[in-house]
Amino acid sequence: MGPDYRVLVRNARKLAQQYFLTYQEQIPTLQMVQRIANVMQEYTQSGGVRPFGVSLLIAGWDEDEERPYLYQCDPSGAYFAWKATAMGKNYINGKTFLEKRYSEDLELEDAVHTAILTLKESFEGQMTEDNIEIGICNQDGFRRLNPTEVKDYLGAIA
Repeated sequence: MGPDYRVLVRNARKLAQQYFLTYQEQIPTLQMVQRIANVMQEYTQSGGVRPFGVSLLIAGWDEDEERPYLYQCDPSGAYFAWKATAMGKNYINGKTFLEKRYSEDLELEDAVHTAILTLKESFEGQMTEDNIEIGICNQDGFRRLNPTEVKDYLGAIA
């Protein structure tokens, strides 16, 4: 369902840009999630269109509370806040693993290792820097680790 994902991401980017142009600040994560979830929900009730066939994980940083947020939007338009979660095929294994390993006071390095180990719980085949992506969301914004950094983390776990 790649096209569904792209439509929703394009919509989210437009919303963020409109918000920034209006208020000269980043859109709050919860407000972004609510607006995207509303779009997804509208497609469940509109004639002539089909519901979106994807769920989204949306991460953001709250400047006021100085903490990260993670939300899941499902195709029905419902959204949920999580401290850690897994989606996709074999997500139950991932969620079970996270319930055992997640802690509020994880350091960044440990959190990345936990994320990789969670992926390993349900990953079919060999994990390499070419077939997984890792993103970090903190007060500095969002950044995707480059393949070399991912390879280093994978090497530290092996």
